[in-house]
Amino acid sequence: MIKVFILDDHIIFREGVKKVIANTPDMVVAGEAGDGHKALRLILENAYDVILLDLALPGMEGLDVLRVLKTRRSTLPVLVLSMYPEEQYAVRVLKEGALGYLTKESVPEELIKAIRKVARGSRYVSNALGERLAGDLVGVGDKGLHEALSSREYQIFRMLAAGKTVKEMAQELSLARTTISSYRTRILEKMNTRTNGELIRYAIEHHLTP
Repeated sequence: MIKVFILDDHIIFREGVKKVIANTPDMVVAGEAGDGHKALRLILENAYDVILLDLALPGMEGLDVLRVLKTRRSTLPVLVLSMYPEEQYAVRVLKEGALGYLTKESVPEELIKAIRKVARGSRYVSNALGERLAGDLVGVGDKGLHEALSSREYQIFRMLAAGKTVKEMAQELSLARTTISSYRTRILEKMNTRTNGELIRYAIEHHLTP
């Protein structure tokens, strides 16, 4: 029996996933949470086989949860189930240690297939993402400037592209405004841009807008 833990802040979505899994004889939802801090406490105190992880969480971002899990429970399979399209986050979360990436638009059958595969320790990716990963390995394909950003820089870059202020980002990420400003400066340098407007234009051109 595959014991699944669901981390998503939308109760209705969690209930939907639980119904899908309830109709699958070889797996069960053994735990759930709506925020990262509670989830980490439960995951570290109990035994689960697969973690279903959303990226957009209140307080502690999904990427931060993933990093903690890879440090504390490095062999625990994590399957990211996100509203963001693959091209925005998939490669990044796989490099951070997740074993798979699915969008929330995926059909139930694909979710079940992905859970079973990552539970065995194998990676689950779509055909399109697999081709992109293969291209990265051999050094082909066009890489955007955003690929050089760290995970936190990329997170803040997308928030800047969404038009959020330094104050809003500081509150949402629980960081000092000066820290956010320092990240912004580094992002502008790495992206070869001078203003937030140029960052927004880049995000639109590369289909990276929230």
